[in-house]
Amino acid sequence: MFQIEITGNALDDLRFLRKVSQTQIMDAIEQQLGTEPVVETRNRKRLRPNPVAEWELRVDEHRVFYDIDPASQRVVIKAVGSKIHNQLFIRGREFEL
Repeated sequence: MFQIEITGNALDDLRFLRKVSQTQIMDAIEQQLGTEPVVETRNRKRLRPNPVAEWELRVDEHRVFYDIDPASQRVVIKAVGSKIHNQLFIRGREFEL
């Protein structure tokens, strides 16, 4: 079982979203990242090198960006945003990966 840690910035990103979306995202984080965060699935994938994080979890139009430390069994949530077409928005601002 992996321990899930959410950074302060990711919490701020999450608070920017509607309450329904926050709940949906937190449920997905617990279900998807608690046991096998390193396994690629339809909703989880490893990203190209970028300044945010190594992995992405897709929750409808939202994206959760995270890193994994397999040695300490930790998942660190670094950012949460919304993707509309090919544009990523974090706290309402467009963000380039």
